[in-house]
Order: sequence, then C-alpha cells, then structure tokens
Amino acid sequence: MASTADFKNGLVINFNGELFSIAEFQHVKPGKGPAFVRTKLKNLKTGKVIPNTFTAGVKITVERVERRSYQFLYSEGNDMHFMNNETFEQTYIDRVLIGKPADFLKEGQSVEILFHAETETPLTVDLPAYVVLEITYTEPGDKGNTATNTFKDATVETGAIVKVPLFINTGELIKVDTRTGDYSERVKA
Repeated sequence: MASTADFKNGLVINFNGELFSIAEFQHVKPGKGPAFVRTKLKNLKTGKVIPNTFTAGVKITVERVERRSYQFLYSEGNDMHFMNNETFEQTYIDRVLIGKPADFLKEGQSVEILFHAETETPLTVDLPAYVVLEITYTEPGDKGNTATNTFKDATVETGAIVKVPLFINTGELIKVDTRTGDYSERVKA
C-alpha cells in the first residue's frame, strides 16, 4: 500500500476495481480545511481520462507493471502480431486495445508494450511519437503552392489516410504524428 505522497506521473494504481495511470496530479493545501490531491486518471482499458480528488494521505493500491520492447510483425484481421525483442516470443494483441495509432504500424517497427506484472496481460501499446511513411497515392500536387493552408487526402503505405499539403506527391516520405494522425513534415530521402 502507498499513499498520495507517492503519486507521480505514469504510476499505475487500482482504483474502483480497474487499472488507472496517473496522467496529472496536483497537491493542494487550502487555507481552510484538509489538504487534498487533484488528479487526472487514465483508464488503461478504455483510454478515458477522468478527474478525481483524493484526500491527502489516503491509502492507494499501486499495481506493478513492466514495459517491454516488441517488434510489430503483421496483422491478421483484428489481431496485431508482435515479437519480444529479447526472448523472440510472439504474442498478438487486439487492434481495439491499440486504437487509432494501429493504422500507422508498419512491419518491423519497434513498440513498447505495457504489461500488468501479476496477470501478464497487455495494457497499452506505445508507438514512437512520429513515424516516417511513404505516400502510395494522392492527387497530383501543385508545385510551389506552399502559401495556402489547404490540405488533400493521401494514402500512406500502411493504408491509412492522412491530410497533407497540396505540394506533396505520390512516392514522397512524410513524418506522421501517431498520437493525432496528423501530417508533420516532408522527409528528404
């Protein structure tokens, strides 16, 4: 058992029978009344972030989790297959657990998977913040049209559709933010 004094960002706790990660916390000592801790907790199963207030000193149950490095192999239906980089053991994870960033996974890419230590169940899959992908199809671009802030659809090598500026053409490499799915910049080969 731990208390609110042990809070830190990323700490995984058992709250109301579910696993939550602390996204933000703030210790508050008002002039009148007892101290408390304002938090934002992220549900590791659903991904929803909820606000919650704990009384200072209240006991919480900290869960043991492990980050392991895996390599994405291939997808088969809704199953995404990964290989442990140390033991070469293969596992699969449902696409729903990964969410929208699964659209930007390409074969051979490294990811971090967060496992619950006692039950050995995967909790989250963390992709790199940015990935470099090749555009497989987009409408022909306008050369020199960089002044306007207009975007067009482009299909990348993983099959995902990304909004890109008008001057981007088929065959070019772009950097995509995996958290939002937005175009970041063009990459010179």
